Amino acid sequence: MERWDESGLTRRGKFLTLLAVVAFAGFLLWSTLSSQRVECSVAVAFSGSEGSGSASASSEEDALREAQVAACGPLSRSMNDRIACSRTPPVSRQCRTL
Repeated sequence: MERWDESGLTRRGKFLTLLAVVAFAGFLLWSTLSSQRVECSVAVAFSGSEGSGSASASSEEDALREAQVAACGPLSRSMNDRIACSRTPPVSRQCRTL
């Protein structure tokens, strides 16, 4: 015979709910991490300053672009600076497959 508590759930019901939540969280983590196949780091020189950034993505091209955006963020003061910095070739870049 099942025992009911104040919330109206059985012990088995609580366990199944917890199991479903853990399985869903695991699926979200797996699906997020499995799409990240390449990690890149770049160093950028812009307006007399240098910055670095790293990012991961499903392709090397996307990872390089996002790493450049991360590197340019602290170096730029306006949207025009961000655009100009993102078009500046990086001083160094390094990518690795995950």
